[in-house]
Amino acid sequence: MSVDLEKIRNIGIIAHIDAGKTTVSERVLYYTGKIYKMGEVHDGTAVMDYLEEEQKRGITITSAATRCPWRDCHINLIDTPGHIDFTAEVERSLRVLDGAVVVFDGSEGVQAQSETVWRQGRKYNLPFICFINKMDKTGADFEMSVGSIRTKLAANPVPVEIPIGSDDSFSAVIDLINLRAIFYNADQLGANFEERPIPEQYSKIAAEYRHHLLEMAAEYDEELMEKFVHDKPVEAEIIKRAIRKGTIACKIQPVFVGSALKYIGVQRLLDGVVDYFPSPLDRPEITVPDPDDKDKKIVIKCDRKLPLVALVFKIATDSHGDLDYIRIYQGTLKSGSRVMVSNRGVKENITRLFEMHAEDRIAIESAGAGDIVAVVGLKQAFTGDTICDTRHLVALPSITFPQSVISMSIEPKTGADKLKLSEALAGLRKEDPTFNCKFDPETGQTIISGMGELHLEILQNKLIKEKRVDIRVGRPKVAYKEAISNTAEAEGKFIRQTGGHGQYGDVILRLEPIRNEEGNWARENTFEDKTIGGSVPREYIGAVEEGSLDALGSGIIAGFPVVGVKVSLLDGSYHPVDSSDLAFEQAAALAVEGALKKASPVLLEPIMRLEIEVPEQYFGAIQGNLMSKRGLITDSRQHANLRIIEAKVPLAEMFGYSSEIRSMTAGRGVFTMEPFSYELLPEQLAKKIVI
Repeated sequence: MSVDLEKIRNIGIIAHIDAGKTTVSERVLYYTGKIYKMGEVHDGTAVMDYLEEEQKRGITITSAATRCPWRDCHINLIDTPGHIDFTAEVERSLRVLDGAVVVFDGSEGVQAQSETVWRQGRKYNLPFICFINKMDKTGADFEMSVGSIRTKLAANPVPVEIPIGSDDSFSAVIDLINLRAIFYNADQLGANFEERPIPEQYSKIAAEYRHHLLEMAAEYDEELMEKFVHDKPVEAEIIKRAIRKGTIACKIQPVFVGSALKYIGVQRLLDGVVDYFPSPLDRPEITVPDPDDKDKKIVIKCDRKLPLVALVFKIATDSHGDLDYIRIYQGTLKSGSRVMVSNRGVKENITRLFEMHAEDRIAIESAGAGDIVAVVGLKQAFTGDTICDTRHLVALPSITFPQSVISMSIEPKTGADKLKLSEALAGLRKEDPTFNCKFDPETGQTIISGMGELHLEILQNKLIKEKRVDIRVGRPKVAYKEAISNTAEAEGKFIRQTGGHGQYGDVILRLEPIRNEEGNWARENTFEDKTIGGSVPREYIGAVEEGSLDALGSGIIAGFPVVGVKVSLLDGSYHPVDSSDLAFEQAAALAVEGALKKASPVLLEPIMRLEIEVPEQYFGAIQGNLMSKRGLITDSRQHANLRIIEAKVPLAEMFGYSSEIRSMTAGRGVFTMEPFSYELLPEQLAKKIVI
């Protein structure tokens, strides 16, 4: 895979569900010559949706990677899911990419999940290119879509193209840089297009948009600014250079337009990827702590001659073993190499390397910094782990994932399936970081947790169809949390004298609630050492922290994890002979338990952000139904003959909602839902759960 690093683009395609991501990906593969027949999502033939469940449901469930050429560049492309239940796939993909194409439905503009994926990308300082898709759809509105990006995402969208027509009249795009109209030949699947002068009725609006484009881009290039101020002609290359600088700096987002389904605008989007997105060399260097000296830093450089540093961002398990997807940040990796999984402290062998094309593997001998490849041979690596040279230990920042919000019980139908179920769950846990499972000794059942009903349904189908385990399934349950309302202190003593070497640990802890800017309880717990004079020796502070945070994991009301708590170690005492890490862990757990009882504990429930799109005549029915579910409508707006409703609703009230909304709207209503916050559960409902 020897290629000029400046000619590599590592990009992802992200969007709200049904905005057309996978259709855009199919067109990209076709126009770059990677495939010779375009698949369609609605036919279940899309190359990037290769799983049986994806083809059956017409949605993307797992991120798919491929590599395709365009002009003189190599594009590593990852197509990600739009459904919030599979947000982990988006999170881990964005972590290793250098830029993202955000696809918007031209008739909807920014939708709920658009905001979520935008925030995820912003977390990693990714440059964005916007693609307003589906301009052929009824109600498509280019200005509205661009305006929603500006207002809802607090972004700076800069159109480099505008559409000619919309709905059924959408036929071409206007290139604002070269001031030409581009008409696509649908009979040839858009592979051929023709440049023409801009139609007269569009010349004025094109001039206005181009003036805005030059004004925004001039901030990033002195030569362009000089020519713009003095009203001189500006060459296309100077404009592109300025847009590239602004895009890489995450200051502006170029906006392209088209209809992937009608074969319009995708080639121009590919040009934008090459022209405006950074190469791996353009991205900031990564600085990490030196494992041998915490006061020193190691700088990771995109250089293939330096020691290897790579990140495992996705794992696919099957009967033949694990396939680990990695992004190489530094150095070169060859098949047969011995590497260190630095997070685990183990050495492993890379037996084979692959360039991926959806589910197809193309064997390669080596890969270097800037490449995204898959490897076979890692047995003990997990998502977010770093693999590096065995003589140069490095640990990259890992990947954080949202907590699961819904759970259900499963159990094997026969005793023979017990071992198979255990192995299958371990495989799923390795594949999907948002999937959790634990055994309940009281009921003999296994509790699995995920991001939503669809997520659990897909996991259930995987167990039955792929892993071939016969299981019985219980009803989905809500993942409640506990919190505290007041500050409280307690002492915990763990003293065991057995005649010989005993155990002695004594701590005084204070627990206080932590709230975020919205006034809700924070998702995490923190610990602070406030002891003075060595009342608890330094070597035992870590044990106190571990013991107290572990104790918060089981709660005091109904056994749910406690969140939003700051634990402060105030005082304590020790024994010069009998004190140990174990003793202080146990003492901390006892102190936490005592303080929780005095801190007015409460139950919290997950609240979901809901976006519903229904014909106007069903608005009243939907509104009444939401009120019956303890829902709060936060926004309601009309778009054409549709009503778009945004609301906050407790997850406990939303089981089976897809069937409800279908029956209320004669099958014409659609909704999306994502986790929003944890809020106080009403007392009368809390009593039922505690019982």
